[in-house]
Amino acid sequence: MLSGMTQPAASTAVSAFPPGTACAGCCTRLVDFGVRLGGTQILENVNLHVHCGELTAVIGPNGAGKTTLFRAMLGEVPHSGELRFVHEGDSGRALVPRIGYVPQKLDFDPASPVTVTDLFAAATSRLPVWLGTRSATRSLAVEALARVDVAELAECRLGQLSCGQLQRVLLALALHPLPDLLLLDEPVSGVDQAGTDVFYQMVCRLRHQFDLSVILISHDLSEVARHADRLIFLNRTVLADGPPARVLADPGVRRTFNLDVILPRKTEK
Repeated sequence: MLSGMTQPAASTAVSAFPPGTACAGCCTRLVDFGVRLGGTQILENVNLHVHCGELTAVIGPNGAGKTTLFRAMLGEVPHSGELRFVHEGDSGRALVPRIGYVPQKLDFDPASPVTVTDLFAAATSRLPVWLGTRSATRSLAVEALARVDVAELAECRLGQLSCGQLQRVLLALALHPLPDLLLLDEPVSGVDQAGTDVFYQMVCRLRHQFDLSVILISHDLSEVARHADRLIFLNRTVLADGPPARVLADPGVRRTFNLDVILPRKTEK
């Protein structure tokens, strides 16, 4: 059966705007965000301002605090500072964003009979899955999966899915209900190049279609440089922030990732 599953969509608050409508001017802000665990400062003075419709990639060395940042935003670990969602048409009133989350992996028993629809039922219904799945839940699952072009997977067992298919299922779940902010933690880890291209193209389409703020963690600098509007270089705090070409030209980034060997230096136009 499923074990250690974190619900991909964290509905932390009800958004002030109807699902599926483009807000035309909103942002998610982290203000003096910090995390201290067991006497160790993991993150400090993190300040970010992410606009709707923007795809932001967070890069950094192992142990930089990237996943901890997401866990704090989801409310899984205590933090200092503030997480705000602001809409310019709402008199600047700060709200708590509805957050959709796609984890790096989902822990489950591949031999279990759990289907994709069962997963939706477990995440969206208060009734135990073993009591059966309502027709309304099946319809919801098919509708959500159609949004990411995999409606045909609704009755497939989780153990039958490829890495790419499973990540698209988790993306569909993270988009129900439609969030203000979508967090993707290394979403294409273990996915082949064709599946990676499809996933990034889909995320780009969805963020424009629904005016989503998207923040993703990735170690694949070439991929995020192609698709992201903005890179954040994080190592306990934000050390570089800007367009991909500018951040990848930063001396600290180049030393950390050995880019002087891997990539030629580029000048931003």
